[in-house]
Amino acid sequence: MTIAALNGPAVGASANIALACDILLAARSAYLQEAFAKIALVPDAGGTWSLPRIVGAKRALALMLTADQIPAGDLERMGLVYKVFDDAVFRDEVAAYARRFAAGPAMTYRLIKEAARSSEANDLTTQLALEANLQRKAGASEDAREGVAAFREKRAPRYKGR
Repeated sequence: MTIAALNGPAVGASANIALACDILLAARSAYLQEAFAKIALVPDAGGTWSLPRIVGAKRALALMLTADQIPAGDLERMGLVYKVFDDAVFRDEVAAYARRFAAGPAMTYRLIKEAARSSEANDLTTQLALEANLQRKAGASEDAREGVAAFREKRAPRYKGR
């Protein structure tokens, strides 16, 4: 699980590295910019692959050709950023997300990521079969047993990642 915490400019390759992360969180003052065209270069670090998959081909092309700075609020509306926080609370909010994921079911997170990433190449029948297989793995895990027990006992789960 990777979290990108954008607390300032994410320009060029750093923007594209952030896009490769699982979840992007941004401070209100942050922005993203595909600045390559301003210096007669082509986006790299995977940006030409990830950006169109996130925002669509037309919008990605416009972002790359214009090299406009996109403020955090617009990034959230486009689906590039999951949450935007006021600068004053940004650090605490990012730390809370990190603690949440660190305490979560790591194996389940890996399986969810596998399913989501595979979905682009799969038809529905193939994806449903993959989901069934991954659900069997998740359901047989120690973490699933712990999650159900914690739910029944009305307590916080203590996951071990297996």
